[in-house]
Amino acid sequence: MNIKSLQFFLHLCNSKNFSQTAQKMHISPSALSRLIQRLEQEVSQPLFIRDNRSVELTTAGRKLLPVANRIIAEWQQLQQELTEPDQMLKGKLTLFCSVTASYSHLPHVLNQFRQHYPQVEIQLVTGDPAQAVDKVLHDEADFAITALPDNISSKLTFIHLGDVSISVISPLVAPSGLQTLLTPEIQWNKLPFILPEHGKARENADKWMKSNKIKPNIYAQVAGHEAIVSMVALGCGIGIAPDIVIENSPMRDQIQKLPTAAVEPLTLGLCCKQSRQQEPLYQALLALFK
Repeated sequence: MNIKSLQFFLHLCNSKNFSQTAQKMHISPSALSRLIQRLEQEVSQPLFIRDNRSVELTTAGRKLLPVANRIIAEWQQLQQELTEPDQMLKGKLTLFCSVTASYSHLPHVLNQFRQHYPQVEIQLVTGDPAQAVDKVLHDEADFAITALPDNISSKLTFIHLGDVSISVISPLVAPSGLQTLLTPEIQWNKLPFILPEHGKARENADKWMKSNKIKPNIYAQVAGHEAIVSMVALGCGIGIAPDIVIENSPMRDQIQKLPTAAVEPLTLGLCCKQSRQQEPLYQALLALFK
C-alpha cells in the first residue's frame, strides 16, 4: 500500500466512476483497475462493487475510507513541514471588497490559503464596492471582489463567483408619513429613496426606476450598501440594495422587500490585473477561487 494508491482510491470514492478518475488522475482505466485490484489484495477484501454503470463502496471500502483520508492528510502536512522555507511562497496580497463580501465569500478561501501558504501576508481592505475596479487598476489592491461593470477594462481578469439579486426594501413598521405613501397603493414618485451613490448597483437601480417611469425623490445617496439597509430600518425611506447585503444585515428583521418588478441582478466576481495573473502569488489565490 502506498500514498499514490490511496490517492487513486480516494478519488474513485468521490467520482464512483473508473473512467472519470482515470482521466482526472492521468492514468489509463486498465492501469487504474489493476492498481485498485492490488490494493484489494493487500487488504484481502474487495473495496468496490462494480457494474457497467456504477461503482459503490463495500463494507471494507467504507472502513478504509477514513483511514486513507487521515494518511493522505498527514502526508500532505508532513510535506509542507519539510518544505524548505526558502522554497515556500512569501509576500503580501491586498484584497479589496465590501464588508458583506468579507464574510460571505472570503472566509473559506482565505482559510485554505492560510493553511497552504502560511508565509504570505493577506491585507484585507473593505470599502465601497463601486471603487473596487479602480483600486485594482491603480495598484491599490491586488484583487477585488466586485460586480462586473458593463465595460470592463481589457487589462483585467474577471472570475465569475455568482449572481446577486437586488431588492427594493421598506421598513417593516414604517412611520405614519411613509406608510401613507406605501398603502393602499405605492406612490413611487413621492417616496424618499435611499440609493447607492454610484457603481453597478446604482446603475441597475436607475434602469429599474426608468423602466417603471419613476422620478425618484432621493433622500440619501450612500457609499457602500450596508448603510442603506440600516437607514431603511430606521424609517428614513425605501432603499434598493443587493439581497446578499440585506440577508447578512443585523437589521434584516426590521425591513421587508416590496413586491415589484425585479431589478437587474449583479454579476459578482474576483478581478485582478491580467499582466500579473501569472505571478506565483496570484496563481495560488486564483487557483482556490477557480
